Amino acid sequence: MLAAVPSVSRAIGQSVVDMKLLMSPIEMIAWFDIPGTPRPIRFKHKGTVVKVEQILKMSEEKLAGNRVRIYECQSNIDGQLRRFELKFELMTSKWYLYKI
Repeated sequence: MLAAVPSVSRAIGQSVVDMKLLMSPIEMIAWFDIPGTPRPIRFKHKGTVVKVEQILKMSEEKLAGNRVRIYECQSNIDGQLRRFELKFELMTSKWYLYKI
């Protein structure tokens, strides 16, 4: 039973490592709540439209002095449940697909 634990942790770590770092600009449809927080709805990447089915986590950080909102999301992409990370630059209002 103890031998199974390392293989599970390797599988979990592998799924995180398998995410590719892209940081590619995307076209986004989003809605803004009353305080002005953007919520991604769907985006286009390489001609494919992806619906954001679930936002798992939202955070904010500063990159080179620019405030950035980070969205950890998941969606069904090509028949597989995939996790990805979106970034929204507050100063420029640009969206990026950061990791997938």
